[in-house]
Amino acid sequence: MRDSGKVLVTGGAGYIGSHVVKQLGEAGYEIVVYDNLSTGFAESVLYGDLIVGDLKDFDRLSQVFEQHQFDAVLHFAASLVVPESVKHPLDYYSNNTCNTLNLLRCCEKFGIEKLVFSSTAAVYGEPEEVPVREDARTNPINPYGRSKLMSEWMIQDFARASQLRYVILRYFNVAGADSSGTLGQRTENATHLIRMACDAALGRRPALEIFGTDFPTPDGSAIRDFIHVEDLASAHLSALRYLENGGGSQVFNCGYGRGYSVREVAKCVQDLSDNGFTVVESERRLGDPACVTADVAKIHSVLDWEPRYSELEESVRSAFEWEKTFR
Repeated sequence: MRDSGKVLVTGGAGYIGSHVVKQLGEAGYEIVVYDNLSTGFAESVLYGDLIVGDLKDFDRLSQVFEQHQFDAVLHFAASLVVPESVKHPLDYYSNNTCNTLNLLRCCEKFGIEKLVFSSTAAVYGEPEEVPVREDARTNPINPYGRSKLMSEWMIQDFARASQLRYVILRYFNVAGADSSGTLGQRTENATHLIRMACDAALGRRPALEIFGTDFPTPDGSAIRDFIHVEDLASAHLSALRYLENGGGSQVFNCGYGRGYSVREVAKCVQDLSDNGFTVVESERRLGDPACVTADVAKIHSVLDWEPRYSELEESVRSAFEWEKTFR
C-alpha cells in the first residue's frame, strides 16, 4: 500500500538522489525520477519511473508535471564540485540556479505545495562559529555555494508569495554506500575524499592527495562533518513526512555535529583496508574553508530524525566494500 502520494525526484539517478529514491520506494511512495543522466545512472534508479530529461527544457518539464499529478517535489539535480565551480562559474549558475527557477515555475503553474531542496553547507562559507547553526550568516566563498544560496532565496521568496511549503536541507560532507551493496558512488571522476582514499587503498591511484596542510586546525588539514548517505536519505523522508503533516517551511543542517580532518579520514581508510597507501601533500584548493561542522540540534528536535551510522568507520567501511565490488 502506498505511504503517500506521487513525488517527483529531480536528479534521482545520482549518488544521493538514488539512495533517497530507494528509501522512498521501500516506504511505498509512487516515484517519477527526472534526470539528464549527465552524472547519474539509469541502473541506480531502483524504484519508480525514470524520465530522461533536462531541467533547462521547460516545455519537457511542464509536460511531465502535466502528465503526473505530483503531491511533492524533491530537488537534487545540480553540479557540485567546488573547484570546478571556481573555474566555470556560469555553468554552475545555469545548472543550479537557472534550472531551479525553471522547476519553481512548474511548481507555480501546477500548484505544488511541498518541496524538499538539496542544499549545502557551502552556503555558510567560512563560518564565524563552529558548529554552525542554521541561522548563522550565509557568506559562500565559491560559485557552487552562491548558486545554491541563490536557489534557496528563490524558494523562500516564492513560498512567501504562494502556498508552497519547503524544507531546505543543507548537507555537510556525504559519504558511504547503501548497506545492501546495491547503491553507491558510481561517478567515474568523483572528488569525494573517502572515495579517493578508497581508490588509493585499492591501487587505482598512486596516492591520496591532501589539498592544504596549513589550515588553522590541529593537524593542518581541513576538517569536515561527514554524514552517511543512508542517514542523509532518511532525513529527506523525515522532511517529506513533516511537510505532509502540515509542517511549516524550515531549513535544517544535515550532519553529525562533529568533524574529522582529512588526515584522520586517510588514516581510517588505511586502517580498515590494511593498506598504508601514500599520502601526498599539495596546496590548498580554491574555495575550500578550513573547518565546517554542523549544529544539528534543530533537525533532531523538529524532525525527530536520528542517524544510524554516525561513526566515521561505518561510512568508510561501506564505501570501501562498495568500491571493492562495484568497480
